[in-house]
Amino acid sequence: MSLPDKFIVNLCPTGMVPRRAKVPNVPITPAEIAKDVRRCYEAGAGMVHLHARDDDEEPTWRAERFTEIVDQVVSLTPDIVVVVTTSGRNWSELEKRAASLTVDSAARPEMASLTLGSMNFASGPSVNSPETIAGLAAAMQERGIVPELEIFDVGMANYANYLISRGVLKPPYYFNILFGSIGTAEVSAANAAAMLASLPQPSTWAFAGIGRFQLAANTLALSLGGHVRVGLEDNPYFDWSSKNATTNARLVERIVRIAREMGREPATPQETREIIGLRQMVRS
Repeated sequence: MSLPDKFIVNLCPTGMVPRRAKVPNVPITPAEIAKDVRRCYEAGAGMVHLHARDDDEEPTWRAERFTEIVDQVVSLTPDIVVVVTTSGRNWSELEKRAASLTVDSAARPEMASLTLGSMNFASGPSVNSPETIAGLAAAMQERGIVPELEIFDVGMANYANYLISRGVLKPPYYFNILFGSIGTAEVSAANAAAMLASLPQPSTWAFAGIGRFQLAANTLALSLGGHVRVGLEDNPYFDWSSKNATTNARLVERIVRIAREMGREPATPQETREIIGLRQMVRS
């Protein structure tokens, strides 16, 4: 079976954890994020998964900050697919987690993250109760936002099918499958096969790797015909043996180069929408 010609590069530039003391090139301000996204778009990124930080680098849930970031991102890169986070790593209240969904400017997000279970990161737990998951899914449906479904093990994939059977989740289905976090699935052929076999059909899926596992997860996805999530949110280094600081653009450029050696090209934002099944959007 031949591989698909196109693959999606989902950029995760910022996250909630990286700080400049250890990750000097992580963008923080709306202007920095927007410029970084533009550089990565020119390198091949078709969509961007956005977190918000205050100027002191601390994560924030405030809708005003998300609005500022999204507006500046699309002012420089009008056609990119915008995804906002609803992460609960730093706060659990549904109102705060859903605040990013209320961005209501001309640059409103098309997608938003939805993690389908609780798990432990190295720095602490991420709690995603059934009630919170359902509440966020309902808020997304109300606003016409497609969930970016995040799963870390087969149980979360099974839970996606359970939610689909009850009408909590509706198509299109886009999954970020994240490998390498402590206490969840490691990167392996067996784990990849189990995860993919558990997804609802049809689904669009991408592999992400935490830390040193990013490149392995990305290249595995490319070889299986899938898509990738890449960026400083998940991985601060280009080479883990030397642990030299890298940039988002450099990480995107590397995975695009590898993909091209395999005969695959990065999807444009409009092609990304077609692959996922999003409504076509033209921003001015």
